[in-house]
Amino acid sequence: IQPIANNKFLIKQNKVNTVDELKEINKKIYEIGKKYGKPVVATGDVHFLEETDKIFRQVLMAGQGYEDVEDDDSADIYFKTTDEMLEEFSYLGKEVAQEVVIDNTYIINDMIEEGIKPVPDKLNPPKIKEAEEEITNLTWKRAEEIYGKNLDPVIKKRIEIELEAIVKNNFSSLYSIAKKMIDKSLEKGFIVGSRGSVGSSLVAFLCGISEVNPLPAHYLCNSCKYIEFMQNDSSIIGLDLEQKKCPQCGNLLSRDGFNIPFESFVGFKRNKPPDIDLNFAGEIQAEIHNFLRDLFGNDKVYRVGTISTLQEKAIKKDFIEKFKEKTGRSLKKAELERLAIGCSNVKRSTGQHAGGLILVPEDKEIYDFTPIQFSPTKDVITTHFEYDWLEKSLVKIDALGHDLPSSLNRLGKQLNIKVDDIPLDDKKVLQMFRDIKVLGLKPDDYEYPVGTLGIPEYGTKLVRKVLTSAKPKNFSELIYVAGLTHGKNVWENNAEILIKEKKLILKEVISVRDDIMNYLISKKIPSDKAYEITERVRKKDLTITDEDVKIMREYKVPEWYIESCKKITYMFPKAHAAAYAMMSVRIAFFKMYHPLYFYADYFTRQMDGFDYEFAFLTKKEIKSKIMELMLRKQRTQKEEKNLEILEVMYEMKDRGFEFSNVDLYESDPIAFKVKDEKIMLPLIAVPSLGEKAAKVLEEQRRTKFSSLEDIKRRTKINKNIAQFFKDKNIIKDIPDTEQIVL
Repeated sequence: IQPIANNKFLIKQNKVNTVDELKEINKKIYEIGKKYGKPVVATGDVHFLEETDKIFRQVLMAGQGYEDVEDDDSADIYFKTTDEMLEEFSYLGKEVAQEVVIDNTYIINDMIEEGIKPVPDKLNPPKIKEAEEEITNLTWKRAEEIYGKNLDPVIKKRIEIELEAIVKNNFSSLYSIAKKMIDKSLEKGFIVGSRGSVGSSLVAFLCGISEVNPLPAHYLCNSCKYIEFMQNDSSIIGLDLEQKKCPQCGNLLSRDGFNIPFESFVGFKRNKPPDIDLNFAGEIQAEIHNFLRDLFGNDKVYRVGTISTLQEKAIKKDFIEKFKEKTGRSLKKAELERLAIGCSNVKRSTGQHAGGLILVPEDKEIYDFTPIQFSPTKDVITTHFEYDWLEKSLVKIDALGHDLPSSLNRLGKQLNIKVDDIPLDDKKVLQMFRDIKVLGLKPDDYEYPVGTLGIPEYGTKLVRKVLTSAKPKNFSELIYVAGLTHGKNVWENNAEILIKEKKLILKEVISVRDDIMNYLISKKIPSDKAYEITERVRKKDLTITDEDVKIMREYKVPEWYIESCKKITYMFPKAHAAAYAMMSVRIAFFKMYHPLYFYADYFTRQMDGFDYEFAFLTKKEIKSKIMELMLRKQRTQKEEKNLEILEVMYEMKDRGFEFSNVDLYESDPIAFKVKDEKIMLPLIAVPSLGEKAAKVLEEQRRTKFSSLEDIKRRTKINKNIAQFFKDKNIIKDIPDTEQIVL
């Protein structure tokens, strides 16, 4: 039974006449409970904690279209004290009120099994038979192939430490699953990019799950297996070492190693569930997901559910405005801010993770951990709980869809270049990240004179601004830039000021989370404490403590470093930044040495922001269009994409390259392609011609079209598109109607 205010709506609905009738109903319920031996309990049906919080609920109700949002009855559904509940049910008599408010509540509580938890907190990883043996054997075999049978103690110890943690915590199956998914993608001709901290694991590198080698920087002779580690400077990576020859056999030494501790992946106690995030080509992402379901069964693989919450901007626009409209209230700025803060983070809707898959072990059901829900619009079953609630009980593997594997596959095939053979230390390619002159262009013509327009992760305005300021000289500094620009409060009002005012260089400022741990250990801070401080710095919901500051000062950590740590609210792992840099440098290689193919691929990726008319603007007209868009105080999402594309297009034309018009018989349906030293527009560049229609055109053009009427009849394109074909000379030498020969 509930307080009277909770059921007053029945009076408004004419289902009861008075408050006294509501009281009589509750008395009757109590009598029925007594008759059948059922305990009757008074509950609050609580909607908010404090009585004064009612206005937040009223704002939320107004935003959802409820009437009577200021109904005083709603003020009574706050969390009442025991005395308030006894007073509420005093009409039952003192003894009965005591029974329903206090005694029976304890009875219900005593029925609950001791220690029961809504979500188990013991990890339940999936199990694949012989996964331990598979991963162990594969690791040692590959290590010997790369480094020789007499493994250096540094490598041997690292493998032993990792395998012990992986086997002991039953993580072998997760490694095995990731390996199988990647092998499946490689069979299809698509490389896989790694995200997150998986590149912190040497075992992951040796098994082919990550291409980031986390060992310290080192030289290696691929012939005689001579190895030389650089142990003194944790900021050095192998790619930045000077080239030199093997002192034993004279061959040129290879260079590798990103110097990333394993603890970044599985925690200092080495028992944190590995978070393996992989980027698959978008066109095979669904196939990879289905492959995993085939491997384990549909009832063992679920898409991770997400919960979106109300943010202050949306509350002000969509909720408070409607509240003011319905109530006629005029709110001062301070009160408006208070209401927005009070309503923020309330659940708005549920959705699904971009590629996160929860894996349920064979001896369990999903219902042991979470309810599930079906999304009819996406035809997907997701977990009802977010992964944050499930991470202690189930493992997740992220199989995300991404453009870069698709681009590298496409470019590699077109130019007969093996992606793995692209050098990551090419001097001209690296120069693009600090200077546009290497592309033969004048710096004065560009706001940020670096050559990274159109290069994923390094082409945005923010990153180009950082590159212009920091001028990275080598690969490790590209990693720093990725960390600085993908973290939160890492660059702006932090590293940016330190570089500008304190004249620090890139490797000195904090950029990726692993470098904090490495730096603090180099200051002789105990490794467990260094790890704890790193975790508090890099997590958005934590902050370093006074004790952390005291310890850092004790070990002579500079004050600017401590202040920088205090500002940071989120950080990239070094392995993630390194994987991004590797992919981006490969794309940059094509921009440097095969520019037409690079630009064709870029526009294919960005087709949703491309307008047909852009292709035929002069450099001057493009510049004017860019300025027009930049001067707008607010830009739509479409305009933002237009601006990005126009900037790349200006650079392309500045390098002397041009587009050729859509060709009815030659154009690819969806991709820009290189033909006769120009970039040919695809069929879908035609306004309003969608992908489906473009593919129908491709199919039908195998038989020559006899007229415009014939095109319309066979492809079902509408008259506006047909007229566009004619106006833009896309259908050269094709008459409007059939030619009758007499």
